Parts: sequence; structure tokens; C-alpha cells
Amino acid sequence: MRKISWYASNFEDRLKGRYIALEHIIPLLDSYKDFFEISIAGTSKLGRNIPLLKIGHGEKVVLGWSQMHGNESTTTKALFDFLKFIHQTVDFRQEIDRFLADFSFFIIPMLNPDGSFLYTRENANSIDLNRDAQNLSQKESRVLREVFDRIKPNLCLNLHDQRSIYGLDSGLSSVVSFLAPSADEKRSITPSREVAMKHIVGMNNALQSIIPGQVGRYDDNFNKNCVGDTFQMAGVPTILFEAGHYQNDYNREKPREFVFYAFLNLFGFKLSNNIEASANDYFSIPENRVNQRDIILKNVRVDNYEELMDIAIQFSEVLRNETVYFDAIIDKIGDCTSYFGHKEIDLFREGILINSQVKFEEGQKISSIVKKSDNSVIIIL
Repeated sequence: MRKISWYASNFEDRLKGRYIALEHIIPLLDSYKDFFEISIAGTSKLGRNIPLLKIGHGEKVVLGWSQMHGNESTTTKALFDFLKFIHQTVDFRQEIDRFLADFSFFIIPMLNPDGSFLYTRENANSIDLNRDAQNLSQKESRVLREVFDRIKPNLCLNLHDQRSIYGLDSGLSSVVSFLAPSADEKRSITPSREVAMKHIVGMNNALQSIIPGQVGRYDDNFNKNCVGDTFQMAGVPTILFEAGHYQNDYNREKPREFVFYAFLNLFGFKLSNNIEASANDYFSIPENRVNQRDIILKNVRVDNYEELMDIAIQFSEVLRNETVYFDAIIDKIGDCTSYFGHKEIDLFREGILINSQVKFEEGQKISSIVKKSDNSVIIIL
């Protein structure tokens, strides 16, 4: 797979980690100003610019936007990987020239620059932009809608991150998830939704050769306040992308790579001899479950309980000095057999001290976990 080999040496290494703010992408945009059409679509609540790029000049008009939720940056990194792929002049030129002739790809790489700066899901008014599609109460929501109305896309890409709690019935993590949003309460297969479903099947087929069994499908309950549902109601095929957790990769550098490959497939760059996509296969993609936790301690002896306990630990993302840290929080004490841990540690009936204390409770922040018998460290957090 030549494109996978290309990625390993050529991804956009100027963007790394989870914290991506406007100041991080401006130098990259400046480097492309002589090659792509770059403009300002509008401004945020706090006056930050919302950039808009146009790549290609074809009749197939695609609109994609990332960091609608400011703390969801993986797809932003993948977009800039794609820009670097299109811009380079050495490899795959025939395919790239065909893409540029066929597509006009409009990209809003950061719809919520205020939330991105603060590393928050919401914008500066504490509003979730993905629940503002009908009211259009926020400046950022109106910017997206104005671009949508002006360019009249044939396809929309709504680009997000999902939490590490999402997995599949198999116990594997859902590394990349997709959704063809519903256009009505009945979740009808409208013509636009069918197009989105077929594209998703194609991307899933391509990714199965790379991350087999780790692509999921989001629940398709209808909510007209969500942007994807609203655009689907307008008859425009819309695809939700969700970059998830890959083992031992909390900076999500591998999921960005997999999203990049999904982009390649979507825009006609074959990764291999892909299976012909059919919308009928959409519902064969396994649905996401909330069945993952970051760490599970099993068979723990807890004071005042006769039976052994499990302790599920979930990380909370916190921004400190422009770096995202992962605070460990006790999520559940009890039977955790319905969960799968990204890391699982069997204590074999050992008692533990959390923060040097015998007593601990759900919701508590963890600084240390040691064995009660000898104070040996169980895990470094």
C-alpha cells in the first residue's frame, strides 16, 4: 500500500497532540496561500477568524468542517495531512490532478476557534454548536450556514472526536465511527441519506484492511437541532466522522492517520482493490456501545465488602499551560463486567490504597494507587 508508506514519512508533523488552537494552524494556512484559495468565512464570538479553504475546481462540491467542538482536534490534524498530500508534487500526481479537476473541496478547519483556544466542547457562550442548527443563535453557527447556503454542496463532512468510552460488542475500541444522520423521526432512508450510507460503506471497506473490526456506527436517532440532521433534511448527503481511541495513543496520532485514509477513499484515491460499496451494507457496520473505560482494576479487596470489587477509572482531559493532561477519576466501584478496559490489571484479591487512603469513592481524583500489603506501585498516573 504505497499511500500508507507515503503517510508514514510525510504526515503534517507541524501539528501534534490534542491541543490545536487557531495559532497553531495559521502558519500552515500561510504556507498554502499561494496554492489554495484561502479566505475568512467570518469571526467567532470573541472575534477570532474562522478560515475557509477551497481545493480544486470541479463540479462535485464538498463542504467539511472540523473543531465545531473545540476540544476535538483529531480530524483537524487529518485535514492538514490531506492538504499536504494534495500539495506535494512527487507522488500520485495523476490521481491528485483528477481529484482537483473533479472536486471543489471547501474546508473550515476550525469552526469554533474560541472553544479550541479554551479546549472546551462549547463556544465562548457555552453553547454546543452542534445543537444550534435550527436556532442559529451563535455567530459560528451562522458562519457555517452562510457558507452552506452560498456554495450549495453536494456532500457535507461533519468532523468530530468521540470519547474513549465508545467500543463495540466485540470488546474492541471503536477507533473510527461514522453516521449517515437521519432526516426525519422515522429514520427514513431518503435519497441523500442513501448517498451518505454508500460513502460510509466504502470508507469502512477500505479501513477494514487497516483496523479490522474497529470501525463503528453511531446511533441514528433524529435530532433536528444537530447540524448533520438539518443538512440531511435539506437534501444534502451528510457524513458524521468520529475519531476515537486507539490503544496506548491518547494523543490520537493513529486515529488521525485512519481518518486521512478515509478521506483518500472518499475522494477517489484507492488504497487497494476496494470492494464495491453498497448502501445495503451500512447497517452491517456494528453500532457503537458505551462499554469502554480507560483502566479497570479487577478482583480488588475493598474494606467492609465481603465480595471482590472492580474499579473502573476514566480519564478527564484538562488543559494546563497549553498542554492537555489526563486526570484519572474513579468512575465506578463494583461489578464492571459489562465494561472493557483499555488497560486491565488483575489485583488477585489484593487490597489497595488510593491517594494513600483505604477509603475512596466514585468521582474521586486519583494521584496514586499502591498495594495495601507492601505499598508497591500498581500504576503510575
